[in-house]
Amino acid sequence: MNMASGIAPEDTGLSGKRLKLIENWADALVASKKLAGLTTVVARRGKIAHHHTTGLSDISRGTKMTPETIFRIYSMTKPLTSVAIMMLYEEGRFQLDEPISKVAPMFKNLRVAAGGMRGKIDTVPANREITYRDLLTHTSGITYGFMEANTVDAVYRKLGIDFQTAKVSLEEMCARLAGIPLIAQPGAEWNYSNATDVLGYLVQVISGQRFDDFLGERIIKPLGMVDTAFYVPQDKLGRFAANYNVEADGSLKMIDDPQKSSFAVKRDIVSGGGGLCSTASDYMRFCQMMLNKGELNGVRLLGRKTVELMTANHLRGDMADMGQPRFSESSYEGIGFGLGFSVMLDPAKAQILGTPGEYAWGGAASTAFWVDPAEEMIVLLMTQAMPSSAYPIRRELRVLSYQAVID
Repeated sequence: MNMASGIAPEDTGLSGKRLKLIENWADALVASKKLAGLTTVVARRGKIAHHHTTGLSDISRGTKMTPETIFRIYSMTKPLTSVAIMMLYEEGRFQLDEPISKVAPMFKNLRVAAGGMRGKIDTVPANREITYRDLLTHTSGITYGFMEANTVDAVYRKLGIDFQTAKVSLEEMCARLAGIPLIAQPGAEWNYSNATDVLGYLVQVISGQRFDDFLGERIIKPLGMVDTAFYVPQDKLGRFAANYNVEADGSLKMIDDPQKSSFAVKRDIVSGGGGLCSTASDYMRFCQMMLNKGELNGVRLLGRKTVELMTANHLRGDMADMGQPRFSESSYEGIGFGLGFSVMLDPAKAQILGTPGEYAWGGAASTAFWVDPAEEMIVLLMTQAMPSSAYPIRRELRVLSYQAVID
């Protein structure tokens, strides 16, 4: 997308004066040193109505954040991986309710944790096998090692289940993961997890291509996402932002130096759940493709019906009904989950401005996006601050964006 569209916001049904509130808010976050810098984008009806970049991408080097700054998007990788597997679904390679063990036999005969004492985990057999839909909706019973919520995720940490930093193949990592008990029966609960990393492996097995090659050739390159990849090459490191932790006293501590980052090196293993780096303009292209129901500038990745299925709620009720009342800084009352995206069901129940049917997700370093088909609107937030629960900036930006709608 052309980030410098030069159109009046009013031509898209948004108030330029009201959008100015986003700039004031972003500048205040930088002035108060809560964030080093951030980029915000609001598009409507295929046009950029607001694009603001403020602050620094690297405090120690005094590097300004620019429209070309490259960010770690972490879990905003998941929607691209979900699109990749659904492209293979469209080719008739599998059905959503099929067991993944048909192509990944290590996921057969799984066990489910059922209590235990003194570090020992008691297990029972899984009632059924994990399906593709279970992985896409985070209802597989797989978890994440960083949750630190139960004895199972402690085993993840002990065995080094980390698709971003490991030095083994995707197949080996999935084999290790499959040997650990699930934390819930498949389909029973919503639990954020390494499920999308497993989807990346399934893309690789089904397509016969390395997962990163498939993503590059079938999604990233066709969409013109020129700065999106699983690592940042040497000639682009000057544009790569530093990553910061928000300390207990509110100060920012650099936790990943762009010049020495693990993202500056090409790795054998790639994380479909959180491994990509990207820019605001690149990610807007992906979002616009989704809003266009699978197509951008004559390039079609998915059919309209597939996008509609992906962005429908696949849970029994909302995420709170599925055992997840809160995640990061957000309540999940009134919010469901589709095939790779959260889905707004009821803004009143969620207690936030929004539209039923709008879909979204975010990344660990406080990045976020949402796509609103009814309003033909896309909003994107790019920054680098962990944890993402440090400040309610995603919710604040939702209010600031939607209050600007005047038509």
